[in-house]
Amino acid sequence: MFGEGILTSTDFQMSLLLFVALAGYMIAHRINQSAVVGIILAGILVGPSVLGLVTYTDFVSSLAHLGAVVLLFTIGLEFSIKEIAKVRYLVIGLCGVVLPVLAGFFTAELFGFDFKAAVFIGVALAATSIAITANVLREMGKLQTEAAKAIIAVAVVDDVLALLFLSMAEGVVSGEISPVSILITAGIAIAFIGIGILVGKLVFAKLMVKLDDTSLCHKYPESIFIFAIMTAFLYALVAELVGLSAIVGSFLAGASFSEVKLSRGVVFREGAEHLQIIFASIFFASLGVIMDVHYITLDIIWFVLVLTVVAIITKVVGCGLPAKLYGMSWKDSSIVGVGMAPRGEVGMIIALIGLNQGLIDMGVYSAIILMCLITTVIPPLIMRNWIYRDIIKAGTCEITPENGDD
Repeated sequence: MFGEGILTSTDFQMSLLLFVALAGYMIAHRINQSAVVGIILAGILVGPSVLGLVTYTDFVSSLAHLGAVVLLFTIGLEFSIKEIAKVRYLVIGLCGVVLPVLAGFFTAELFGFDFKAAVFIGVALAATSIAITANVLREMGKLQTEAAKAIIAVAVVDDVLALLFLSMAEGVVSGEISPVSILITAGIAIAFIGIGILVGKLVFAKLMVKLDDTSLCHKYPESIFIFAIMTAFLYALVAELVGLSAIVGSFLAGASFSEVKLSRGVVFREGAEHLQIIFASIFFASLGVIMDVHYITLDIIWFVLVLTVVAIITKVVGCGLPAKLYGMSWKDSSIVGVGMAPRGEVGMIIALIGLNQGLIDMGVYSAIILMCLITTVIPPLIMRNWIYRDIIKAGTCEITPENGDD
């Protein structure tokens, strides 16, 4: 009785989850693989699928989302808004959403799922988890490449479009869709991104520079880090309030500070870096914990395998081909296509909404979760062991965010 109480306590589960997540991080680096893969597999090991020591509670979910917010903030620090705000990225993102949605819908109908389930399965394929690919590129020091900038920009576009499609899907299955609601959702998303960028550059970035010269910051250098993190969570909060993902807000906050010159800039960048290692590890581990193989039947397995192939191919073609048409090399186009394949937490959130509203059952939900996990694990393996294999073998790719230029 006493032992069972300890095993189910929040402190024990979180300590165990963080321990195995960081262990997966270390082991993955030791064998020259992506930390993302190692941490997710560690989450599967301690989750309901294998040992059953950690369950996906609301507390774990909250910390996982916190990790994604911190991770996207640190990634945003590596990007200049003007470098990724280009029309071609909008076109690539649109192609990378429409094709997966249509292919996912018809694949689901081919396997006999009803209309409501097919709609949500299609929408789940629209999403892209920028946290997954961006972290892999960051590990390999490739965040400043043209392909990486395209992936981040297009993924932000995809996240907004996926939310629009989700709104449309909820209206379609309930019979309450209207052009006005779609336009309102799109307008709010565009307004938030535009206003967020302006306020970040003209207000928060300048406030940070002024703070850097104050006596407070001279006495307490960590004040710069605290201010930066406060801004990240403020942006995440506002993004949630207007109906967008919190990670879009935190990314915009990080990008707002990307070009700020500070005498103590190292303080907040290193602080954010160390913070994201811990919380991002919880986020990636939670993707493994949420999976429960006991809900997977033989029929679901076949469907998941086909759906996963469709999910990867539609992103590779839907994003990679337009990237090539816009003048990128075949290699960079392939990186963009493969990098857009992970569905991660975004696809899982869409599936969870469908489940909670009774629009899909546990079988469909489990299929989407498994597809999201597989598409999350495969692209990092392809990028590290195929696309960037020669660079890694030559030892020229250090696992540091500073080594970004080709």
